Amino acid sequence: GVDTRLDPARAFDLASDLDELRRAARRHTLGPTTASLVNEAERRGIPTLRLDEHSLVQLGYGKYQRQIRASITSLTPHIATSTASDKDLTKQMLDRAGLPVPKGAVVRSADEAARAASRLGFPVVTKPLDGNHGRGVTLDLHDEEGVRRGFEEARAHGRQVVVERYFPGNDHRVLVVNGEVVAVAERVPAHVVGDGRHSVRELVDEINRDPRRGEGHENVMTRIKLDGHVEALLARAGLTTDSVPEEGQRVYLRDTANMSTGGTAVDRTDETHPENITVARRAAKVIGLDVAGIDLISPDITRSVHETGGGIVEVNAAPGFRMHLQPSEGKARNVAAPVLDMLFPKGTPCRMPIVAVTGTNGKSTTSRMIAHVLRHAGHTVGLTTSNGIYVNGELVTAGDTTGPKSARVVLSDPHVDVAVLETARGGILREGLGFDRADVGVVLNVQPDHLGLAGVETMEDLAAVKSLVAEVVTDHGTSVLNADDPLVVEMRARARGRIAFFSMNGGDGAAPVLRAHIAEGGLAVLREPTVLGDELVMYEGGQRLPIIRARDIPATLGGFAAVNVQNALAACAVALARDVPLPVLRSALSTFTTSFEQSPGRLNLYDGHPFRVLLDYAHNPSGLGYLRDLVRHLRPERGRVVGVIGVAGDRRDEDIREMGALASEAFDEIVVREDEYRRGRREGVGARLVREGALAAGTPEERVTTILNEREAVDAALRMARQGDLVVILVTEVENVWRQIRDFDSSGTPPRLLPDESRGARETHRA
Repeated sequence: GVDTRLDPARAFDLASDLDELRRAARRHTLGPTTASLVNEAERRGIPTLRLDEHSLVQLGYGKYQRQIRASITSLTPHIATSTASDKDLTKQMLDRAGLPVPKGAVVRSADEAARAASRLGFPVVTKPLDGNHGRGVTLDLHDEEGVRRGFEEARAHGRQVVVERYFPGNDHRVLVVNGEVVAVAERVPAHVVGDGRHSVRELVDEINRDPRRGEGHENVMTRIKLDGHVEALLARAGLTTDSVPEEGQRVYLRDTANMSTGGTAVDRTDETHPENITVARRAAKVIGLDVAGIDLISPDITRSVHETGGGIVEVNAAPGFRMHLQPSEGKARNVAAPVLDMLFPKGTPCRMPIVAVTGTNGKSTTSRMIAHVLRHAGHTVGLTTSNGIYVNGELVTAGDTTGPKSARVVLSDPHVDVAVLETARGGILREGLGFDRADVGVVLNVQPDHLGLAGVETMEDLAAVKSLVAEVVTDHGTSVLNADDPLVVEMRARARGRIAFFSMNGGDGAAPVLRAHIAEGGLAVLREPTVLGDELVMYEGGQRLPIIRARDIPATLGGFAAVNVQNALAACAVALARDVPLPVLRSALSTFTTSFEQSPGRLNLYDGHPFRVLLDYAHNPSGLGYLRDLVRHLRPERGRVVGVIGVAGDRRDEDIREMGALASEAFDEIVVREDEYRRGRREGVGARLVREGALAAGTPEERVTTILNEREAVDAALRMARQGDLVVILVTEVENVWRQIRDFDSSGTPPRLLPDESRGARETHRA
């Protein structure tokens, strides 16, 4: 529906709209503790990923990652957080360690609470056994009636209640990180100071107008709320919210000094006595917390609690940082820094190498080749492709996974130490990259595909989108560019890191830009003709080193699959940029095939029938052009080529017709199908355009069959095939069609016809 708030006829209510925006911000923004840690990580160049809608955040990538939820870290022991949440157990452990704690008891009824208070001696404190944020805490109770009232207050926040001796003094929060005290704040409960003219309510309203105060944790301080607890506290002092305190009279509105209830904080870090620091450090160690908030009551923090009295009343897991980051008075402390020092000690890696691969054609195969090489080099590789996400070769998520969400899956996997990310145009336009920078950015080519969509009207527009992969390369990384594609060559002006070129035209056919690059000592990988066949060769620093012959890479189908020769050149450039040794690179390339298992939907050959089947994903004119050239080498001497072709509906009419024309050049019999998702076109329109292109290119009408459903079209082509034929299937549903090919019953396949037995027109067309 339409958002009526944007309607110019609607009356504008600034206050209401601002409140709504604030509520939205509170729902979606990180709290002050988590935000401080994320900001500190980003200052250090540590990548961050938010894992939920709250405060769970990943710092670092892959196997190097750590996680935080506010100040709970992935190093925080669960047993320590459980201990800290049990106030009685915490006190027992601290007492056993000789640390100053108040005596107390756990009670289950108001009568038990009254008896415990009498036994301990007044004044006492009541609080929930497993409470937090000061909820249900009542201080300085001097009689049985107060204890019973305090019990009920605590009972509302927990099933069990603690009654303990009250330590007089000031409330201090001591923050301990990794065994060291990093900040101390004196916490002052929410209060007003009378002026003899205004009521308590009016004084609170005036305090709440302070721009530093907001709802919850959105600002430095929290607004004070006048609720039943405040009214009860005032009543004990003989006051109401309408009372007018005398000038200078301090009226406390809360028992506890928590920031979340409107309290204020004064930094006391530099004034704290060394023995008090030792007490806090030992307390954190006893409980086992890596990040701990020690609540220390002391009449004078500049003197030892052993001398003045007082002690530890609580040890908190997940302590808030707000009071230290932005105290109401005193010096602000960057308490996030020591947490990051603990999670990522100096010299500890936080990132894994990222290889991002983009281009119109060849992304999936090149990405798979790169991942195959890096696995041979001993890495645990996370790979995203148009067929799914793989971790160390194992499929973990099937589907088209070339967008930012899929990239984040790999970057979040705790086993992965290098990421190879196929990066498609659509994901970039929708959400960006999913990562902030890459160690290697690969741009394979820019061909006319998806033009006219999402504001991408020209080839230059498309190149601008794809160039982003090279633009985010680190200063010490490598941009791998196709020297045979003018639009890709132009990207070197804005690509970052060093430039590595690859080219199918080495030797005497090398372009001037490539010759100059090599002369300057740059990295380049070229296909060069030799007497033993085409060879992949590297140049760097004035040296020429042969890598492997093209025909020795199984994926090139004897060197005839030019597209995979080109993909291998790019993969070699990436491997060399990542310092993969040449013997490892050669071994990896010599074991990379076009099998369905290694490269589903990319030049997969099946020879289990009397005829041969080639499955491929060619989906644009450039890709089909490469396939047409390969089919010329695979064409059976005395058989036909039957092709199944479909084109996505979001291509331009002229592109779809061109696909039909290319199919006419490649296939003797054409079966035209359609994708299930026609992307805005009416049923049959895309198939009609393919048919028009084929007929215009000279294919006789009787040799073009239209069957819209992919499964039915594939079945028809397989039944049409004779012994010795080649069936080429351009596929959408890769897994399903491959299964259909394997399961097809070819026992009734008729014998192959000799040329003089077949239709003359067919032979003429094939010639």
